[in-house]
Amino acid sequence: MDDVEKVDLVVVGLGPGGEALATGAASDGLKVVAIDKHLVGGECPYYACIPTKIMLRAADALAEAGRAGSLAGDVSVVRSWQPVVGRVHEATSVWDDRAAVERLEDAGVTVLHGTGRLDGAGRVVVELAGSAGSRTFVADRGVVLNPGTRPASPAIPGLEGTPYWTNREAVQAESVPEELIVVGGGPVGCELAQVFARFGVAVTIVQRGERLLPHDEPEASTALQDVLVADGIRVLTGAETTRVAYAEGRFTVTLDDGQQLGADRLLMAAGRTPNLDDIGLDTVGLSADDLAVDDRMRAQDRLWIIGDVTARGAYTHVSMYQSAIALRDVLGQDGEPASYDAVPHTTFTDPEVAGVGLTEKAARERGLQVQTGQADMSSASRGFTHGPGATGLVKLVADADRGVLVGGTVVGPAGGEVLSMITLAVHAEVPVDRLRTMIYTYPTFHRAIESALDDLGSGAA
Repeated sequence: MDDVEKVDLVVVGLGPGGEALATGAASDGLKVVAIDKHLVGGECPYYACIPTKIMLRAADALAEAGRAGSLAGDVSVVRSWQPVVGRVHEATSVWDDRAAVERLEDAGVTVLHGTGRLDGAGRVVVELAGSAGSRTFVADRGVVLNPGTRPASPAIPGLEGTPYWTNREAVQAESVPEELIVVGGGPVGCELAQVFARFGVAVTIVQRGERLLPHDEPEASTALQDVLVADGIRVLTGAETTRVAYAEGRFTVTLDDGQQLGADRLLMAAGRTPNLDDIGLDTVGLSADDLAVDDRMRAQDRLWIIGDVTARGAYTHVSMYQSAIALRDVLGQDGEPASYDAVPHTTFTDPEVAGVGLTEKAARERGLQVQTGQADMSSASRGFTHGPGATGLVKLVADADRGVLVGGTVVGPAGGEVLSMITLAVHAEVPVDRLRTMIYTYPTFHRAIESALDDLGSGAA
C-alpha cells in the first residue's frame, strides 16, 4: 500500500478557478497539493478564451480592411494565417504549462501532473503521469474539485476514428482548410466559423436547433446569422447530422433530410462533457448525474466543487467567482454567498453578442410581469458615425412589478463592454426610473441603452 501523505488541502483540476484557489490557500499558509492531468491553467489559456480571441482579432482586422473602401479609400489585403499561428504559439507557449506550474510553486503549492481521484472523504489518490506510480494524500481541511469539461463527442455513426477537429485542434491549425463543416451553432461554433470564413474558407454551419445561439435572445440569433451569411457562411438550422464518413482526405456529412455535405475539415462544436466520469464521486456517496453544491460551493463536509461542472455557466469568470467563495470557506472566512442572478456572457463574434440575467422567455417562464425595450444599435448616432460593422441591438428585460431590470442583451461592436452597465443594473437591482435619470455619454454605443429604456414597456406584459 502507498504511504499516505498528510496535507491541508488537495485541489484536483487546475483551470483558472482551481489555480487561483490553490494559490490563495498556499499564500495563507496552508500545505496545498494541486493536480492536473493535462495543462496547468486549463482550457481557457490554451484552447479557448485566449487563443480563440487572438484568432477573432485577426479575422476582425480583415473585415475592417474590407470596410475601409467605404470609409477611407481603397485597401488591398493579402490574407495570411501565419501571423495568427505565431501569436497563438506565443500566447500558449506552444502548449507548454511550465510558466503556470512555476507560478504555483512560487506561491508554495506542490504541483503534480496526473489523475486525481477521490478515495473517500478527504482522501485523494493520484496516478502520476508517465507511469511514475501513485501517491495518496489525506487532506485535513478537505478537497476542492475543479475538473472542468472537455469537448463533447456526439454519438454520430461514422464519427469515431475520423480526424475531426474540436476547438482544441482548431486553435492548433497550422494552415486553413479549403472547406469546413461546423456541427454546432453555439458560441464556439459561431466564433470559429467566422474566423475561418474571413480567412477565405468555405464554411457551413449545421445547427440541430432552430436557431444559432439558442440560449440568447431570438433577436440576437437573427442579427448574428445575418452577419455570418453576409460573411459567406452557409447556415443550416433545424438540421440533424445523422452520419459522418471520411475517405481520401475528405469528410462527408449526411443530414436528416438526406442532404450530403463535403469538406476537407469537420469541426465538432456540439457542446461540452463534464469531466466527472473518473473522479471517484461514488467513494463519497455522490453521483455525477445528481451533483449539487450550496452557496459556499460545498458538496458535503470537507468537499468543495467549483467551475463548469456546477452547471452555472461554463465561463472562466464564473469559475473564478466560485473559487473566491470556496477559498473563503476553506479558510473559515466570512463573505457573500454565491448568487447567479447577473451572470454575464459574451460570444466574441463580429458583432459581439453579450447577455446577462434572464432572457424574455426565461423571465416569463418564471412568472414575472415582463416588460421589454429595444433599440437598434446601427441607428444610434455612434452606429451611424461608425458606419459598416455597426450592426446590432440592445434589448432590456424588466420585472414590471419591482421596476428593475432582470436581463439584457447587447449585439454590436464591443457588445461585451457595453453590457457591463446592464450587468451592474441587474446585479444591484437599480430601479429603472433611476436608470432613466442618468446622463449617457454622447455619442457612444452604450447610449443605445437609454433608447432601449425609452422603449421599455412598449411590448406586451
